[in-house]
Amino acid sequence: MKKFSKFIIGCASAMSLGAPAAYAEDNELTINIVASMSGAFANFGLQAEKGARLAIEEAGEAAGMPLKMVVIDTESNAGKGARKVQADLSENGPGIYVGTTLSSTALAVGQAVHEAGGVYINGGGADELTGEKCNASMYRWSAPTYGAVNASLRPVLEAHPDIKRVYTITPQYVFGEAMLTNAKAVLEEQGIEHVGNSYHSLKDKEFSGFIAQAQAANPDLLILLNFGSQAAASMQQAVNFGLKERMKILMVWSSGLDTMQSLGAEVSNGVYFGAQYWHEEEAAGNQALVALTQEKLGEAPNYPLASYYQMTKVMIDAVNATGGADPEAIKAQLAGLTYDGITGVEMVSADNNQVEKNFYLLLGKDAASQTDENDFADVVSKGKFFLTAAEAGCEK
Repeated sequence: MKKFSKFIIGCASAMSLGAPAAYAEDNELTINIVASMSGAFANFGLQAEKGARLAIEEAGEAAGMPLKMVVIDTESNAGKGARKVQADLSENGPGIYVGTTLSSTALAVGQAVHEAGGVYINGGGADELTGEKCNASMYRWSAPTYGAVNASLRPVLEAHPDIKRVYTITPQYVFGEAMLTNAKAVLEEQGIEHVGNSYHSLKDKEFSGFIAQAQAANPDLLILLNFGSQAAASMQQAVNFGLKERMKILMVWSSGLDTMQSLGAEVSNGVYFGAQYWHEEEAAGNQALVALTQEKLGEAPNYPLASYYQMTKVMIDAVNATGGADPEAIKAQLAGLTYDGITGVEMVSADNNQVEKNFYLLLGKDAASQTDENDFADVVSKGKFFLTAAEAGCEK
């Protein structure tokens, strides 16, 4: 039965695991951060690395072992990222890995880590990560595409019953296909016409042609199903075309504050944004992160920073709780674990290793309504939408 309750590391933390002799010679515990430090999603990786570093520096050590961070650059390429992690596994043995940017990378890394006997947490979106391609060693912190689409699209449709026609713009890879499939399912259920879709590649930087196609279809709602700089570019060009005055716009998988800072209030105003994280969340776990980020970096935390911080912290806390870095002990510790996270109470499902957490729907506000330089949006709703392991097809 689907879990709906109204009101989702894009990095991988890898520790040198296995037998005690496999730890570093000086007994250091290495945290390998898997992120896009170069390529199309480099900005996401740079922010993510800051979050992981904050968690590691804050802890200092885990189970008496000094922490060391090593960054594995995926180059925004699934094949390259997976090969680098496989090489690390071959050289250092099984460990704990945290994150990725692309779902395709997460799927490959998750399989490699599982086969090596390690443990891995990521922030990929594709439903398969905790569905048909789940395994006992792979965990997901972010809400999957199923949760993101349901938690953002449903409230928009409820708020605007006049929406009858919808157009989508989708990246043509595993994440985008999952987003599109889930969006179509919600639209069909609601009896709303999907009047068209434009696919683009991971290499595209110019989206005016896709925006023109959307405009020609004359929808009531434009849904952007892409991510990162591509989503921001799509949004900017949609506003340049005047689409914001002609239809509602929803960016399902935004980077929250990071996206809005890049777009500015003039573009963000009146636009809906789905977000895994929002810095104004009042939960104690988030308030602690906000204070830490302000103290150490002089800035508010955005989604990539916050997600990598939380994923890394989950793994460090598991090492402390088990008194060591044994992967099997860590998996046992994580099964069914409930903790106070940056989105409120977060729970690790023992059935498919999915962290069940809030996903946010935000509505951009104008500059005159902002109370500070980071107050770009109001929270319209937050909710948890997750498939059970059986519904998702997970047999780990």
